[in-house]
Amino acid sequence: MILKVQEIPSGFDSEEYVTQRLFVKTDSVEVPVSLFYKKSLFKGDGSNPLYLYGYGSYGYSSPPSFRNSAVSLVNRGFVYAIAHIRGGDDLGHDWYEDAKFLNKKRTFSDFIAVADELVKLNYTSTGNIVIVGGSAGGLLVGNVMNQRPELFKAVVAHVPFVDVLNTMLDENLPLTPGEYKEWGNPKEKDYFEYMKSYSPYDNVSKQNYPNLFVTAGLSDPRVGYWEAAKWVARLRDRKLGDNIIIFKTNMSFGHSGASGRFDYLKEAAEDLVFITKIFKVK
Repeated sequence: MILKVQEIPSGFDSEEYVTQRLFVKTDSVEVPVSLFYKKSLFKGDGSNPLYLYGYGSYGYSSPPSFRNSAVSLVNRGFVYAIAHIRGGDDLGHDWYEDAKFLNKKRTFSDFIAVADELVKLNYTSTGNIVIVGGSAGGLLVGNVMNQRPELFKAVVAHVPFVDVLNTMLDENLPLTPGEYKEWGNPKEKDYFEYMKSYSPYDNVSKQNYPNLFVTAGLSDPRVGYWEAAKWVARLRDRKLGDNIIIFKTNMSFGHSGASGRFDYLKEAAEDLVFITKIFKVK
């Protein structure tokens, strides 16, 4: 029994759209991927731009849900995708346990594998992808763009956890001791070296990076605004090429963004404006 249907003021006919579930093989598992696109705008020749979202930490799943912003993108020819990578619990608790501590890099390799497979299957093409993540999802997108910058055209990172090593070494931060259960304690040599090898801030290099839109919250109690600020400063210093980096610090927001009834829509609109501008779609 249907209890509620979300209305789209501009109109929405579900028959015009396709939702799919794919499984992408990695080292030892098959990673689920949820896809959404408009039938009339999907070419199947790799020319469609791709919006790829991921999180993959703390055992949080990323269940598919209806989003107005997703409709806005697919109406402009995007394929909208969610990668249900390890580190979340999309396939159960073991899915989470398989990508934490000294196995955290599985989260990143899963995400890259998904992007590569979607290119191979002609849902999109190399350099025609925007990746999006927030908080620990910011760690995800920050890491994979260090590894494979040519794969992505743009990156959106909200309140990104990107200065992993320095944050986890500072026990004066209220959340750090509790975070040892997720990442490990870098005062132990093995964890120190492993965190250093994947921390986005510590692995920024002189190379061409995608276009970036980065946000931080001045009152964020979970991820200090200085993490994003340091990361952006280092990227601007070391990046090659002319791609842009936009950094916005929300002076009255915390970790979860705007709390006003309609303010969250303004944040979603900012993402859309950035993405459509970079991809040159109307």
